[in-house]
Amino acid sequence: GKCRNKVTSAACSACTSASDGIMASDRKVMDDNIANDEGREKPKSSGNATPFYDDLHVKYISTLATKLDSPTSYEGAVTEHLRMSGVYWSITALSLLRSPEEVDKMMGLTSQIRSNGAESSAKQRPSIVDWVFSCYDSLTGGFGGNVGHDGHLLYTLSALQILAIADMLDDPRLDREAVVKFVSELQQPDGSFAGDEWGEVDTRFSYCALSALSILGSLPERGEKGGVIDVRKAAQYVASCRNFDGGFGCVPGAESHAGQIFCCVGALSIAKSLDLMDVDLLSWWLAERQCDSGGLNGRPEKQADVCYSWWILSALSIMGRVPWISTVKLGEFILKCQDDDDGGIADRPSDMADVFHTFFGIAGLSLIGYLHDVGSTESDEEKSRKECYRKIDPVYALPTDTVQKLGLKAQVISHGIGEQNCAVIDDRLQIYDVLDGVNTNKK
Repeated sequence: GKCRNKVTSAACSACTSASDGIMASDRKVMDDNIANDEGREKPKSSGNATPFYDDLHVKYISTLATKLDSPTSYEGAVTEHLRMSGVYWSITALSLLRSPEEVDKMMGLTSQIRSNGAESSAKQRPSIVDWVFSCYDSLTGGFGGNVGHDGHLLYTLSALQILAIADMLDDPRLDREAVVKFVSELQQPDGSFAGDEWGEVDTRFSYCALSALSILGSLPERGEKGGVIDVRKAAQYVASCRNFDGGFGCVPGAESHAGQIFCCVGALSIAKSLDLMDVDLLSWWLAERQCDSGGLNGRPEKQADVCYSWWILSALSIMGRVPWISTVKLGEFILKCQDDDDGGIADRPSDMADVFHTFFGIAGLSLIGYLHDVGSTESDEEKSRKECYRKIDPVYALPTDTVQKLGLKAQVISHGIGEQNCAVIDDRLQIYDVLDGVNTNKK
C-alpha cells in the first residue's frame, strides 16, 4: 500500500483478488462507522452493567503461585511444562492493574519474598527473575518452560517478556549472544521457524522468533543482508500461510484460526510487512467471529471464548479495524466471565477461572478502552483506578510503557478518512510506522 511516516513504499504483490468477495457497500458502511465513531464504541462501566472486580483479580493472581506449588495441586501438575508462560500471563495481567513497584512487592519480581502461609512455616521464595534464569538451558541457548526443561522458542519469548517487564534485560546472567544464536538457528530454508531442535514448524514460532529478536535489539531490517535471520523470507513464509478467506493457519494450507492470525499479523507487523495481507478480507473474517453473546470465537461454528478477545482484538488493532466489531457487547461478555467470589476470568460465563483467560480477558478490556475510558457516572475510586491502569501493546503483548522504554519497532495500518486522509490511530500505536491502508485492497 501507500506508506507514510518512516515506511517506504512497497508493492503488495501477495495480495489477491479474494477480497472481491466482500461487497463494496459493506466496506463503505464499516468505514462510515469508523468515521462517525472516531475509532471505537465506549463500553459501559457502571449502572446495571457487571462491574470489574479489580481487587479480586489482584488477589487471585498474587496468590496463584502458592496454590500451584502445592504438592497436591492438580493444576500445578498439569501445567508444569508451561510454567514460564503461566508466570508471564500472571505478571503481565497484574502489571496492567498495578504499578511496577506494587507488582514487584506483591509477586517478588526482582527480590525474594515469603511464600504465603503461617509466619513460622513460611519460606523464602526466590525472585521471579532468579527463577527465570534457573530455567535457562545453556546447552541450547534458549529458555525452557520450567527448571530442567529443554529450551524452546515459546518459553524463550515468555522469559524475555518477563525480563522486559522487570527491566532486567541488562542482567549479566542473560547471554544475549547465545539466545540470539538459539533463535536464529531455528530458521528454516523456507523462512519458517522450528520451535526447538526437534523441528516442529508453526507460525506461532515465527512470531516468537521475530518478537524475541526485536526485544533483544537484534532484529535486522526487512531486506537487510547479513543479519542474524532473513526477515524477508520469514515474512514471505507467513504470507504463504494465508488462506482464501484471508485468515492464516499454522502452516501453508492449514485451517484459518484466530490464534494463528494474531501470530501472523503480529509477525508481519514486527517485520514491517503488513502489505502482504488482504486487510479487508481478513478483517471481515475476524469480525464474523463475534457471536450473539458478544464474545468472539476462534473459528466458524465454535463457542465464544474470552481468550479470543486478545487474539482477535490485537490483530484488528494493528489493522485499524477494531470498530468492525461491537466492543460494547464484547466488554459485557468478558465481564460476565469473571468469578465474583474468588477473582479471575474464565473462558465463558460460569466456568472455572484460570490465569490464561484472566490475562487475555484483562488485555481485551484494555484494548477496547474499558479499563481506561472514564465515564461520567463512575465513582471517584473507579476514576482514580482507571487513571493508574497501564495499557497493553497489541503487537508485543507488553505494557505500553515497557515497549516505549525499549524502543521496540513495528508497523500498523491506518485507513484514510476525510479531507486530511487520516484516521484516528490508537495512542498506544502512534510510536510505530504507519502503512496507509486506503488502497491496500484495491490492487
